[in-house]
Amino acid sequence: MDDYPLLNLFWTMLWFFVWVMWFFLLFKVITDVFRDHSLGGWGKAGWLIVVLVLPFVGVLLYLIFRGHSMHERDRKQAAEQQAAFRSYVQQAAGTGGGSADELHKLSALKDKGDITQEEFDRAKAKLLA
Repeated sequence: MDDYPLLNLFWTMLWFFVWVMWFFLLFKVITDVFRDHSLGGWGKAGWLIVVLVLPFVGVLLYLIFRGHSMHERDRKQAAEQQAAFRSYVQQAAGTGGGSADELHKLSALKDKGDITQEEFDRAKAKLLA
């Protein structure tokens, strides 16, 4: 253990972390290229070639030119997944979403302070009965 000082261990851990984060960023950019519907086939192929042939420069160029809309595509995909999940849960529960919608409205009223906790509990018990 004397052959490898503690500072070298910290440097090794730092570089390993940077390396892992680099691959995370690289895969994030590649998945974003394929997820973007505004890019055509040649555009996707071009970005993929640039990112794979010149990885550091390609990723930085992608982030500079197209990074501003990455979060919009992430948000859109998350909203679609959430809508699909809600639809599945409502279908599996066998309800049209009526009681779930009512519970959501009651919760929103309670969060805004329009109704008290006691009123919320009474309405919830009445809804679920």
